[in-house]
Amino acid sequence: MGYRVGEVAALAGVTVRTLHHYDEIGLLSPSGRTAAGYRRYDSADLDQLQRILVYRELGFPLETIASVLADPGTDADAHLKRQRELLVAQADRIAHMVAAVDRLLEARAMGNALTPEEKFEVFGGFREPEGYAEEAVRRWGSTPEWQQARLPDTKQEWAEAERRRKDWVSRLVALVDAGAPADGPEAGQLAEEHRAMLSAVMGECGYEMQQRIADLYADEPAQLAFLVREDEQRPGIGAYVRDAVRANAVRQRL
Repeated sequence: MGYRVGEVAALAGVTVRTLHHYDEIGLLSPSGRTAAGYRRYDSADLDQLQRILVYRELGFPLETIASVLADPGTDADAHLKRQRELLVAQADRIAHMVAAVDRLLEARAMGNALTPEEKFEVFGGFREPEGYAEEAVRRWGSTPEWQQARLPDTKQEWAEAERRRKDWVSRLVALVDAGAPADGPEAGQLAEEHRAMLSAVMGECGYEMQQRIADLYADEPAQLAFLVREDEQRPGIGAYVRDAVRANAVRQRL
């Protein structure tokens, strides 16, 4: 008889809506249906879902996952070996960040000042897009928010800001992958958290300023990359954040 969609969702730790979305886009269609039309998943379907979830955890867009899994020249063992390689690479990056934070704690305990390079070491290879600082001053320099802006001073503060950002992005990606509406309550909660993250840097960030910033995410990759790194992005994710921020601002004013 196979597994019902609710059983698969419980086994895999995903929502039924996510499985429906995967079926709709052809990423994971159940092998069978009951006479009443209900989905039924077999063991091969569960293996496919496992591969999908590992690639998704590694930050792959769903379109890329579909292309990888559709490659007829790659067998199941090859997929698992490739996933292992990617997980090892991710583990190395996390170990690097842990070591960087440990050095930060040691430096703070000894009262040592941080170099500019050390402030950004925790982010690995991410670097500010060329010309971004000049453009930011041109665009925002005259605003009260910019004049009150305060960036983190220590590696610990940078690491905490990055941890908060990554947690926020992981939940954003889950909503986008599940097809959740941008004007729904979950997206609205993320919009409020986005405003709080901006306020932590800018002082109080009102809804109007938040919308001005979010409007850029849909059209300017450099702006979006500061919130959602390129390897974390999904097609249309910038527009999704913009729409969620707009919808939340309207809801808060009602």
